[in-house]
Amino acid sequence: MSKGFRSGVRIALDWGDARIGVAACDQDGVLAYPVMTAPAGDRGIAELITVLAEYEPIEVLVGFPRSLSGSEGPAAAQARQRAARLAEMISVPVRLVDERLTTVTASQRLREGGKRAKQQRELIDAAAAVAILEHALAYEHSRGLPPGELVSAPGGPVTDGPDLPGGSGQDRPLQT
Repeated sequence: MSKGFRSGVRIALDWGDARIGVAACDQDGVLAYPVMTAPAGDRGIAELITVLAEYEPIEVLVGFPRSLSGSEGPAAAQARQRAARLAEMISVPVRLVDERLTTVTASQRLREGGKRAKQQRELIDAAAAVAILEHALAYEHSRGLPPGELVSAPGGPVTDGPDLPGGSGQDRPLQT
């Protein structure tokens, strides 16, 4: 295990308007795998809460859709709101993690695995969550720092973490 790598299961989410892709990893952060795809909305959030209770993660990583230039648009603002809402419902930290090109990566992997575009629709969100989680794990293994931007820490301030890439490490108010 890498120096500074925190042991424990992590859950990653690719949270879209229609569906929430969910992925998890093993305690050592070696293997990321798809868990499920839930519908977006109240029913999906209830399913997500059940998964979190079952897996007992050390944190939840929510895909953060920056533009290729790194700027934040309406989708990023919505991801912040969703992450903040989730953070209010659970007792583990929630982080926003850069998800640029994860859907493209997931689609390529599914295509290479023999899945046609129509078949991919059912799998793409969970596969994208796997890509988000793999990216976050690689970051933490290589740098020894938690990935992304901290949205919530139970009982603590909201802090801007080492966003992928970089971050200020400064306390700041939550943007909702």
